[in-house]
Amino acid sequence: MTATLLDRTTALVLVDLQKGITALPTAPPAQHIVERSAALARAFREHGLPVVLVRVTGGAPGRTEGPARSGDVPADWADLVPELGRTDTDIVVTKQQWGAFYGTDLDLQLRRRGVTQVVLAGIATSIGVESTARAAHEHGYHVTVAVDAVTDMDADAHRNSVEKIFPRLGETDTAEAIVALVGRG
Repeated sequence: MTATLLDRTTALVLVDLQKGITALPTAPPAQHIVERSAALARAFREHGLPVVLVRVTGGAPGRTEGPARSGDVPADWADLVPELGRTDTDIVVTKQQWGAFYGTDLDLQLRRRGVTQVVLAGIATSIGVESTARAAHEHGYHVTVAVDAVTDMDADAHRNSVEKIFPRLGETDTAEAIVALVGRG
């Protein structure tokens, strides 16, 4: 774990911490991820840094071999969990696919604020978080992942993202270590 520095204009991007996703069986448990993400959000807000809350309300079209979501979802499925303490200054991004960049105004929102680095946390490690990390890297942002603030429904996929993918896209560290870096840039 090697997070060394946060740029002066770093944004926190919390991926899919919404009622329907946090209710899924994950390891580590989603509640731990929500608690660590909320601590990150508080630190970023205290230092006047952007907090982005990403939620998913649909899925990309196309055939897949994996199971499709079936049936109706509860009305509050896409509601952000209240523990995040959403404020009027937070940026809310609604996506229709895995990553938070494609088909949204996330890049525009970040560039308008002069953001050069993103810190990522959320669910699922190998899907929404990894897709967003890859796109952030491709868009030229410095990427840091709070590896104890991400979780997945698939332990092997989670481990692969944390051990093999994220170190190639940027830096990784714990949420606590990242909070200690906030405001030092």
